[in-house]
Amino acid sequence: MQRRAQRAEDQRDQRAGRSSRLSRALVGAATVPVLLVAAGCSSDSGSGDDAKRASESAASTSASPSPTVQAAVYETLPEPCAMLAKKTLEDLVPKGTKGKEGSSDDTSTRANCSWDSLDNNGVKGSQFRWLNVALLRFDSDVSRGAGDERAQQYYAKQVADAQAAEGAKNTRTEQLSGTGEEATLIRYDLRKKEGTFRQQTVVTRIENVVITLDYNGAGLAGDKTPDADDLAKAATKAAKEAATALTATKDTADTTDAESPTASASKSASPAKKD
Repeated sequence: MQRRAQRAEDQRDQRAGRSSRLSRALVGAATVPVLLVAAGCSSDSGSGDDAKRASESAASTSASPSPTVQAAVYETLPEPCAMLAKKTLEDLVPKGTKGKEGSSDDTSTRANCSWDSLDNNGVKGSQFRWLNVALLRFDSDVSRGAGDERAQQYYAKQVADAQAAEGAKNTRTEQLSGTGEEATLIRYDLRKKEGTFRQQTVVTRIENVVITLDYNGAGLAGDKTPDADDLAKAATKAAKEAATALTATKDTADTTDAESPTASASKSASPAKKD
């Protein structure tokens, strides 16, 4: 009898233990959703911070000023064959004053004209002259830089190329004043089977445009070689004239803009001065 009572008590204890463990399990399970909800709230908070930072970054980027570059002064080029006066051409190329314009995909950016002259003196030989004027204009570009800076780089390259001409002898370089922002005269001799050619190259930069003037002369078939100093003076004079022709295009453009209907309307809309 005592043994049955003991077994009955043990069974009650086992059932009580299982009940206690079941209660703890149910309580633990009930806390899981609460933790998941808390974790979800924490994740949403992080996403909100990221979105806020992204928004602030975008606002900062949009508020930053776009890169700019100084506008180019010259937007077009003059007709190359009309840059030199007839009198100048008669002095430099007396037997060939009609120029030949070179081909170009865009004459507002690149243009050139050449003249050649052959003064045939029969058995006494001949005098040959050749003249070429080439222009290259550079636009301003955010990725490449301002037009005048790009032109300055090209100017330096043109001077260096002339100084390193293949076969050149007695090379001399002179800086010229009063012609554009910068100008250089490069002189040298070239000996060919026809005779000795006296080469004169004047490179001039005016704002965003580079003018390269080439002029050479030779005495052929036994005629005497022309004087290098005379050719240099003629080339320098022609280069200054070409520079003046270029600047005249800007003056014409400025006058046209000033006389445009928009400018006139703006002028008439401005208040009159009181005495």
